[in-house]
Amino acid sequence: MQNLDSQEKTSRVNPLAELFEHTTINGMNLANRFVRSATWEGLADKEGSVTKRLSGMMVELAKGELGLIISGYTFVSPEGQSSPGQMAVYDDRFLPGLRDMTEAVHSAGGKIALQLVHGGCNANSNLTGLELVGPTAVQIEDQLGCRSAGKEEIAAIVSAFARSAARAREAGFDAIQIHAAHGFLLSQFLSPAFNKRTDEYGGGLENRARFLLEVVGSVREAVGPRYPVMIKLNAEDFLVGGMTRDEAIQVSTMMERASVDAVEFSGGTVASAVEFMPPRPGRTQNPGQEVFYRDAARLYKQKVSIPLILVGGIRSYEVAEELVRNGLTDYIAMSRPLICEPGLIRRWREGDRRTSECVSDNACFAPASDGSGVYCVTMAKKRSKAGR
Repeated sequence: MQNLDSQEKTSRVNPLAELFEHTTINGMNLANRFVRSATWEGLADKEGSVTKRLSGMMVELAKGELGLIISGYTFVSPEGQSSPGQMAVYDDRFLPGLRDMTEAVHSAGGKIALQLVHGGCNANSNLTGLELVGPTAVQIEDQLGCRSAGKEEIAAIVSAFARSAARAREAGFDAIQIHAAHGFLLSQFLSPAFNKRTDEYGGGLENRARFLLEVVGSVREAVGPRYPVMIKLNAEDFLVGGMTRDEAIQVSTMMERASVDAVEFSGGTVASAVEFMPPRPGRTQNPGQEVFYRDAARLYKQKVSIPLILVGGIRSYEVAEELVRNGLTDYIAMSRPLICEPGLIRRWREGDRRTSECVSDNACFAPASDGSGVYCVTMAKKRSKAGR
């Protein structure tokens, strides 16, 4: 395995950190440094309510000994839904299912955060029957595919995030995470590739970050100072004219000043080239290729003090251990490997340190589209062949 270079070693903040040690994020006690990064499970009902199968998936992850589970992306306003089977939190009627989920996870010994999102121009009007809104109008074949959000609509969405965060706390979630990555609404406002506004929400980075800062401030007011508020950001958009690595660090410093408790770095959007999409296809060939956002993490650790959660391509225990021990990140996040093996972290803790079996083929998302829910198609085929 390749060693971290000397520049990375100088950024270490806790060279004795261990993967299986207890840590705390604003009062939330975590049993280890492994985080399940949010995804789309496709298992909520048509309205967005939690189902028993969805809760069961979270319980399986909790039994797999994740330090923290971050739920699937959950839309905060009706027009913000992106996918079928996506969780919703915009109304009190969703509270019973959300509460059932948290109680089940806690009974299994786990901790869970609710991820909050608005799809913006990447929402699905065929699902919602509502107009798409984003930072800037988008024309598709001479038709308006997405219109520019007015200031009253922006204010309404800010309030929707705050109300949703309050519901998350009421439902028993241990934390919330604001999704400002992957080309969804808050990411669209941050990115100059999507945000062409000329008012106070467009132009320079401070203006493009204004919407996000308003969301964070409103959420913090809704949940209080002693409740963990995290955020997911793109380390880079990987788009011509998109948000850069340096801008991601600047936004992270803004988040720290705004009372955010931890940042998760991901990258890419649905408009990025396939090799830079958030779920990059193809298994890495060696451990040195595993960490997609290594350079951004190094810069982050030089300039930002709140904990970093790093996702993207991490597949082996040795890489995860070295990243934490050398202070390049505080937490290791994974998503597809835990679709493939929900018990991966327990396996590693018990001493079986074989690399994750995930091949990153993205076949796991196809079943979610037809209502079956996300699962590892490749592993299912292996088990089927083995059973013959």
